[in-house]
Order: sequence, then structure tokens, then C-alpha cells
Amino acid sequence: MPRLRHLLTLSLGAALLHLPSVQAEELPEAIKKIEAKGAKIVGQFDAPDGLRGYAAQYQNRGMALYLTPDGKHVLLGNLYDEKGNDLSSAPLQKLVYAPMSKEVWAKMETSNWIADGKKDAPRIVYMFSDPNCPYCNMFWEQARPWVKAGKVQLRHIMVGIIREDSPGKSAALLAAKDPQKALADHEAAGKGSSLKALKEVPPAIQAKLAANMQLMEDLELQATPAIFYMDDKGELQQQQGAPSPDKLAQILGPK
Repeated sequence: MPRLRHLLTLSLGAALLHLPSVQAEELPEAIKKIEAKGAKIVGQFDAPDGLRGYAAQYQNRGMALYLTPDGKHVLLGNLYDEKGNDLSSAPLQKLVYAPMSKEVWAKMETSNWIADGKKDAPRIVYMFSDPNCPYCNMFWEQARPWVKAGKVQLRHIMVGIIREDSPGKSAALLAAKDPQKALADHEAAGKGSSLKALKEVPPAIQAKLAANMQLMEDLELQATPAIFYMDDKGELQQQQGAPSPDKLAQILGPK
């Protein structure tokens, strides 16, 4: 939960979030006052000692609200029991962060990516990739054992942010007759790559690249590679930059 919260509070743009407000029953006036300040109430959960728990989303963060038994006061923050267990974590994960994660994953699924690996690979990893990014190339190299074994498919969401010719190079890959082969040749060549930027980008390719750039902006990502994967619990996680060797198994799974 903390890792997912960290990911989502740092990375999710408001344009991606459309969580429905609670409409099943009329909200108490004290909770309505919090809603009026910009919080979106997305669910209710059980709380101890007569408190009523409400999960809210505010500026892409999950908030736990606790209505006191008299219905006139609201406590904001995480609630802990006598053993130090965080009683707010699980409700926020279920009611706020899990829906946010699913929406982000769906946005990446429908983005303009180039596949690297078998389509029936059991594990999917997305990465925002710039053709001029040395750390993107490093991660590509790191992932070879998993990709070649058919265990992982990397999906490169091509963007252009590092150099002046980065957008043109990404466009060239997206416009290639065989984008998967073009990407593999480019990455395998490393610094010796002969990939040339398109001088005139077809409108359809420009639209794909612009959509990828918009998604990157919506997610408030500043650099490549930005790697997204589902962990063993099925929770969305992010890795910024090429991972250390000991973290590869977390991202790519066992060899």
C-alpha cells in the first residue's frame, strides 16, 4: 500500500481520474462541507468506536475522513489501533488507489506502444521510452533474458523529450513497416544506431506521438525510462530510471 500510494500521489494527473462520488445515500452535512472544499467522496468504510469512515480523493491523493458519532465533526488522517496497525490503509487502497491504478493501466494499454517480446508473454511491462535515452537502452539490455525466454513483453510508449531530434526518431519507429524490428535494431545497436529522425512526420504518426506525450504529461512524468508494472499482489508500481540489478526480479518476475 505505501508504495502504491507513493506512486499515485507523485504520478497521476487529474485528467486521468474520474472516480464517481458516493451517491447511494445523502452525505452528512459535515462531510458535505469537506466535499465543498474540493474533496471527492468515493466510498464509505467501517471504523471503530462509533466513527464513520469515508474515503476521499483530493488532488490525486487518498484521504481518510472520520465522522464523529454526533455527526458534527470530521477527523482527517490515518487511524491506528493500539497495536500500531493502520486502519485507514486498506480502505484507501480498495476505494481510491485500486480504481486509480486500473484507469492508469487502461490508459497505457490503449496508448501507442511498440511491442518487444511475445504477445502471449505472461507478464506485461510498460515503459515511456525516448530513442536517445541511454537508460532506456540499459533497461532494454537488462530485460533481454526475460524477453527472449518469452516471460515478459515490454511495451515501449514512444516519446521525444531528450534531444531536438527525439520526436522525429520516435516518429520514425512508429512509422516503420515493422516497428518491433526497427526498435530492436535501434536498441541492439546502442550508440551505433543508424536511426534517423523523420523530417516530415505524417499526421497520423504525429497524432500518436502527441497522444503519448500527453499521457506522459498527465502522469506528471519528467524523465525516461518511466517503467510501470504489476507486482505480485496485482498492484501497480512504478520504477523511474533503469533499475538496479536486485530490483529486476520485482519488475520482470523470476528468470
